[in-house]
Amino acid sequence: MKQALQLRLSQHLTLTPQLQQSIRLLQLSTLELNQELEKFLAENPLLEREDAETDAQPAAAPHVRSDGEAGGETAAAAPADAQAAETTAEKQAEIDWYADAPISGGARDDGDDADFPQIAAESPSLREHLLSQLALTMLEPRDRSLVALLIDALDEYGYMTMPLEELAQLIPPELGVEPEELQIALKHLQNCDPTGVGARNAQECLELQLHAHPVDTPGLALALAIVRQHLALLAARDFVRLKKALGCGDDQLRQAQQLIQHLNPHPGAEFAAVETRYVIPDVVVKKEKGVWIASLNQDAMPRLRVNRMYADILQNTRGASGSQLSQQLQEARWLIKNVQQRFETILRVSQAIVDRQRHFFEHGEVAMRPLVLREIAETLGLHESTVSRVTTQKFMLTPRGIFELKYFFGSHVATEAGGACSATAIRALIRQLVAAEDAKKPLSDSKISQILGQQGIVVARRTIAKYRESLHIPPVNLRKSL
Repeated sequence: MKQALQLRLSQHLTLTPQLQQSIRLLQLSTLELNQELEKFLAENPLLEREDAETDAQPAAAPHVRSDGEAGGETAAAAPADAQAAETTAEKQAEIDWYADAPISGGARDDGDDADFPQIAAESPSLREHLLSQLALTMLEPRDRSLVALLIDALDEYGYMTMPLEELAQLIPPELGVEPEELQIALKHLQNCDPTGVGARNAQECLELQLHAHPVDTPGLALALAIVRQHLALLAARDFVRLKKALGCGDDQLRQAQQLIQHLNPHPGAEFAAVETRYVIPDVVVKKEKGVWIASLNQDAMPRLRVNRMYADILQNTRGASGSQLSQQLQEARWLIKNVQQRFETILRVSQAIVDRQRHFFEHGEVAMRPLVLREIAETLGLHESTVSRVTTQKFMLTPRGIFELKYFFGSHVATEAGGACSATAIRALIRQLVAAEDAKKPLSDSKISQILGQQGIVVARRTIAKYRESLHIPPVNLRKSL
């Protein structure tokens, strides 16, 4: 083959570093954005927060003449100043002496509370709670050690999931621990608070809690019979078979059911560590003069600026060091511009959503209209992918609560009038129908579909079942009660 050189012209799209950074910042949540900005602040000295600078200004130094005397002051004032300084030193020494003295009994001033920060008390874990009770018992050291071993084997709900036979095999043989000893230790554990801890299954857990009730509790005997033999029927709400198996009436079964419903099937769950997650809204929606207006949450907006000192150094510096600072200055300006553009885009998209979902803010979920990303993108002249990035992990604070921006988008179903109804509105209608239904004759999915059809909303039974499951509403047989 003969080698030759050819010149070709072609066009292709290249993402500049500034555009790549803008896209990356746009898809970050508020928490992720703050983490990203902390990284930039640590790496770029030309970037700083506006609130980093303290408002306090240093006191001006007095003017001093060449002879060493302060300007505007006479020599006669020096003895008076020395006497005043001596008096001040004596008072300060007296205050320090009282500060070192022990505090006697008596009421403290209200202002002293600020010296001691209020620290939330840490709640004990289930293990710590049980061990504290074990320390107060009069058991022998060997029995106490076995109970402590069982406490370590409990799961987060307080259940003994490992069989005692397997647990006995893990104990060194030289200790000579018999399975009967573990049975006795388990009885001691099951006498601890909370009641039901140490149970090996849900049936035993509920039975332990029922035994803790007084003997003359109404419905106790029937509740024990249900828990021991017919717990599956109660879970399936098969009341007909329950009454036939137990030979009781509706009132007696209702009394036993209420007693069982007040029990706690997870006694150790209240000691589980719960991580609290806070959501910082990016946009706040308020009604002003009859119009719903979206505004940025100022608390969620980082305030960045270019460090003035380093900028002045860059202006007066030339050479290699100046070139490096020049690059960092350009990166700082890019970041500030991209962060500002990020929030401007979020505000534009949020206002467009508010304009189209104003009926939701007035009347609630039942008034939610169908909305897709393409509609917002065409209105604002943006790409659908940009709107998708804006609405992901961005939250809006409204008078009806905090919602993710994606919450206002959803599919739709057709109506008999030729219009469309939002899936969110249908879920709200299903929730309302289930909340108002007769507990003795709950509505089936087919019946809910018929009721919505009478209102002009054509929804299949399968669609109703899908929406009902998304709302965590149990099926009709599990919603039935006596």
